[in-house]
Amino acid sequence: MEFFVSYFELFLSLLMAVVLGATLGIERSLAGKTAGMRTYSLVSLGSALFVTISQMVIATSSSYMTGLDPLRMASQIIVGIGFIGAGLVVLRGSQLTGITTAAGVWVSAGVGMACGFGLYPIALFATGLTLFVFTVLWIIERDYLQEILDKNIQPAPNAEEIEEEKKEDVVKEL
Repeated sequence: MEFFVSYFELFLSLLMAVVLGATLGIERSLAGKTAGMRTYSLVSLGSALFVTISQMVIATSSSYMTGLDPLRMASQIIVGIGFIGAGLVVLRGSQLTGITTAAGVWVSAGVGMACGFGLYPIALFATGLTLFVFTVLWIIERDYLQEILDKNIQPAPNAEEIEEEKKEDVVKEL
């Protein structure tokens, strides 16, 4: 099985995964959901990275490794890191934290796998995209999306405000 794909095509697939994942995450952020632009882009990047690594390993190992499956161990890494990532997600009161960190850990497992298989250009590019997600998309989420959310979402009145309004209504009726 021959596999001829340029690094440009591989980098483009990783970049598209980040852009499209971020696009989905923007909608989720605007809907007020916990997992937003950065989380979605990291999960999308990690998935694309694992598939890219798998394609390259199969293409390079099929000619000299008969009967061995180098991706069997790789698939177990993905599952194991998912388990670790689940431990990073914490619910504090009504606030969910750690989900983007967990997604970042998952992507870093892909970077480590790429390094382990000797796919250094892909590991470097995925690391750069991950840093972009952690920094630039964080600024966009923090400054622009939060501003939109703050304008569209009015805080729910607390119990004291409701009681005060009831008292004012009773006084008006008298």
